[in-house]
Amino acid sequence: MSLIFLEYPKCSTCQKAKRWLIQNGIHFLDRHIVENPPSVSEINDWIALAKQPICKFFNTSGILYRNLLLKDKLHFLSDEEKIKLLCSNGLLIKRPLLISNDFVLIGFNENLWQITLLK
Repeated sequence: MSLIFLEYPKCSTCQKAKRWLIQNGIHFLDRHIVENPPSVSEINDWIALAKQPICKFFNTSGILYRNLLLKDKLHFLSDEEKIKLLCSNGLLIKRPLLISNDFVLIGFNENLWQITLLK
């Protein structure tokens, strides 16, 4: 199974998730979410694969999210506008993301990652 781990290296949750992957011997390709943000096509694919609403991909606790007042604005944006916004800056995306051909894990939930990756 090929895994892509999208992270922001300064994020403590990303650091914890990365340690967990390494400790469990799970091979992954590392991708800096700010230096190499996802494309519109990637986000569309991931949303379909995750079977989650687009809003789940937003980092709602992030400074940029708050500064842009997205809590109040997101409801008025089309899905296309939300996806373009996510692609505009990796800091808007909830992290880490763990992507495979079969699933997308949004954020680090150790129990969910264990069930999904160590079955």
